[in-house]
Amino acid sequence: MCLILFAHKVHPAYRLVVAANRDESYARPTAAATFWKDDPRICGGRDLEQGGTWLGITRDGAFGAVTNYRGGSARNSSRSRGELVANYLLASQRPADYLAQVHRDADAYNGFNLLAGNLAELHFLSNRGDRCGIVEPGVHGLSNHLLDTPWPKVERGKKRLTELLESHSQELIDGLFELLAERSIAPDAALPETGVGLARERVLSPAFIISPAYGTRASTVLLVDNHGEVTFIERSFGAGGHHAGATAMTFALESGLNPAAA
Repeated sequence: MCLILFAHKVHPAYRLVVAANRDESYARPTAAATFWKDDPRICGGRDLEQGGTWLGITRDGAFGAVTNYRGGSARNSSRSRGELVANYLLASQRPADYLAQVHRDADAYNGFNLLAGNLAELHFLSNRGDRCGIVEPGVHGLSNHLLDTPWPKVERGKKRLTELLESHSQELIDGLFELLAERSIAPDAALPETGVGLARERVLSPAFIISPAYGTRASTVLLVDNHGEVTFIERSFGAGGHHAGATAMTFALESGLNPAAA
């Protein structure tokens, strides 16, 4: 996952609005978003190589997502960062307790940014820059650096998401997917320096990435309204950014967990 834009307790009708792109090698085997056969409480995509996920939500309102942190030396860890989200969704723990547990073992992973929460609270942890804490209500963006780092696609995305919060339902969904499909390359002067070289920074600068072996594999829109209704839509892509299918699910959070009461 390389871009997560989200509005937390901002929209008048939706407790949570998320628009996210997962960028990955085209060769990495992936299952499209659905309810997991081994735990039907969980809705999300699945990395078939390691079993984790980049973004998911449970029927009781637990939400998690992860991005890689680009820059600095990698540890060549055998542990998948996708397990950080999967383990949270499986654990039924308070988000602060789970992140405290992850923090103690954070050096076992290559650089990551992790969002974990529920409809009442949302927390952030990175094992780069020692950042950990609660995410305040507002419009936020996360790419391959710390939360709200002003990279061009994060800033463009937050601005457009803020504009879209004036809309509802299908208009909002369509606008979020248009945002995620944006392919313009940022000016060189605005690009970060993360150690991959200028040519690679250019390739990675759009919201939607296309390169010979790596690019955007999934675009996800997740909405949770004030009555506990969840809308989860995922569009899948293959090499060259070619559309490879879509899934759409709507479901109600379990009885007694109405987010409007949180």
